[in-house]
Amino acid sequence: MPDLDAPLTRPLRDLAAWTEHFRRADVPVLAQTAEAIEAMRENEDDVDANAIGEMVSNDPLMTLKVLAYAAAHRPARVVTDTETVTATLVMMGISPFFRAFGPQLTLEQKLAEHPEALEGLHEVIRRAHRGATFALGFAVHRMDPDAPLIHEAALLHDFAEMLLWCHAPALALQIRQAQRADPALRSAAIQRDVLGIELHDLQQALMKAWRLPEMLRRISDDRHTEQANVRNVLLAVRLARHTAQGWDNAALPDDVADIAALLNLSHMAAMQLVRSIEA
Repeated sequence: MPDLDAPLTRPLRDLAAWTEHFRRADVPVLAQTAEAIEAMRENEDDVDANAIGEMVSNDPLMTLKVLAYAAAHRPARVVTDTETVTATLVMMGISPFFRAFGPQLTLEQKLAEHPEALEGLHEVIRRAHRGATFALGFAVHRMDPDAPLIHEAALLHDFAEMLLWCHAPALALQIRQAQRADPALRSAAIQRDVLGIELHDLQQALMKAWRLPEMLRRISDDRHTEQANVRNVLLAVRLARHTAQGWDNAALPDDVADIAALLNLSHMAAMQLVRSIEA
């Protein structure tokens, strides 16, 4: 097996090897998250699950880390998944959280020698936040009772890409360069060419390996677009991707048309809604 601490510079042999490598590797978090955890640790008696949950939910990778830890350490008596970070923290308890999560390795430390990759990762995280905001707005409009979970699913939608930037920055840059050289190429085709796998498949394999909540896994699976909550996440993530550089992307009319159909709105009303969410 490759060194877990060294960046991967060539693709692993197959999906199983990619899954095992990322499953075992440490997941770094944003520096601001690591700092917030230490500040809260010093005032543990004044901190509650909501405060920690809000802090964790600002960082997709910390969110992933908490959910994976909770799934791996779930007591045998607990037979149902805790599907959101806050619910997980309530179940875990404040002191056990701080015992489980000591000082954290940060993205900035991990990618100190790869500044271009760090910026690429920050772009993905910013896009994840916008996608999660859109997803929550759509879910609230639909009066979906699973709105918090839909927000979480959108936030984590591209976590395999985030992990690729962390652990294989050269390969992630190669994919980005190929996409920029020919925007018409499908992302999945580029990923297969560079990595030998598709990131969607890696993400689903990791969610299963980490035993993440079944509902979260289902909502995150783009291949089940017959379900409204899956379409909610997918369209929000797609909109965030297409508007990352502004609102003049050629794909935007199709995005808005699909959002209008999901939300049972006119095209104009759907456009007004997405712009109000953005504001």
